[in-house]
This record gives sequence, C-alpha cells and structure tokens, in this order.
Amino acid sequence: MPYWHYPGTMGWAGGIGMLVLMALVLAALVALVVVLARRAPQPPTPGDTARRILDERFARGEIDQEEYERRRDALTPR
Repeated sequence: MPYWHYPGTMGWAGGIGMLVLMALVLAALVALVVVLARRAPQPPTPGDTARRILDERFARGEIDQEEYERRRDALTPR
C-alpha cells in the first residue's frame, strides 16, 4: 500500500497546501507590521514645535503682532 494511503499522511498536495498556508500567514504578518508602522504617530519636527510655541505666545498676548511676524518669518524656511 502506498504511503499516502496511511492515516495521518497528507501526501504531496497537503505539503504544498501547508507551504501556501505558511506563506499567507507570513504575508499577513508583514502587512500587519507595515500598517501599524504607518499609523504610529510621527514626532514633531523642531520647526513645528517652535511655531506652535510662537503661536501660543501670540495668542496669550505675550508678544505683539510685529514681534510675532518677525519671529514667524525667521522660522519659515526659504
């Protein structure tokens, strides 16, 4: 009797099926890592932080409009 007729054996088709299943699981894990990496919050750049602080100081009235515009222009890359 050939080996694929014994209980517990999958034969060559079952082996290929397992290989395909492992490849699909691996692809799903890679896709999950990529999606999670893209959704992770990005740290603010130093320019964004400085601009936010400048906006807050202007909103609180700590600096006047002329000072605000001068400093904003200094922070804006050319």
